[in-house]
Formats: sequence, structure tokens, C-alpha cells
Amino acid sequence: MSAFDEVVQVLGEYFDGLHHGDTSILRRVFHPQAHYYSATDGTLLHLGMEEYFPIVDKRPSPASQGHARTDRILSIEFAGPVTAFVKLECSIPPKHFTDFLTLVKLEGRWQIVAKVFHYEMA
Repeated sequence: MSAFDEVVQVLGEYFDGLHHGDTSILRRVFHPQAHYYSATDGTLLHLGMEEYFPIVDKRPSPASQGHARTDRILSIEFAGPVTAFVKLECSIPPKHFTDFLTLVKLEGRWQIVAKVFHYEMA
């Protein structure tokens, strides 16, 4: 499988984890030391994974509310054989997100090490 296909596969899991609110999936795609950032509201939100996952666990999932998926990969760029940068869109109503994800390949698998995002209210 090509590096591009491997990254697409990880992104599929990422989308599944968000849509179903399944942190067991998200724990596979995020590196344990990954960081989560947004400044949409004018202040810097910065979370580690142990702060982020409980938020996902507590919110109703889009799937449980019958929301359609809006997942879309906009671009994937490689900086070398073990570093990728992805731009994508997805929704967790009422928010529509644009995510920038940085992935690295460690120990034979791609993992997200940084998520920087912006959202718009639907």
C-alpha cells in the first residue's frame, strides 16, 4: 500500500471516530502526545489527548443524532516518507470544521500528532 493510501485509511478511521464519538478509534489514530488547537473564538484552545478524549466521550455523537456525514479530504501533502499534512472538512452539528492535521509515520504506522482547526456554526 502506498503512503498516500495509508494516510487515507487513517483519515477514514479519524472520520469514523468523530462521527460515532468513538475514542477507542481516535486513540488509534492520534499519537498519545498529540496536540489539539483552535483559535476560532479569539483565544487559543490547546488540549492534550487526555483532555480531548473525555470531551468526545461526553458529547452526543453525530451518528446517534442521525446526522449525515460531510467528511471530505481536501488535500494531502508529504514532506518526506514519514511526514504528511492534511486539510479536510467534517461536521459535528451545529459546527462545520476545517481541520489541518499533521501526521507522522512511527513504528510502521501513521498517526496524527497535531490537529489545528477552525469551525463555522451551521
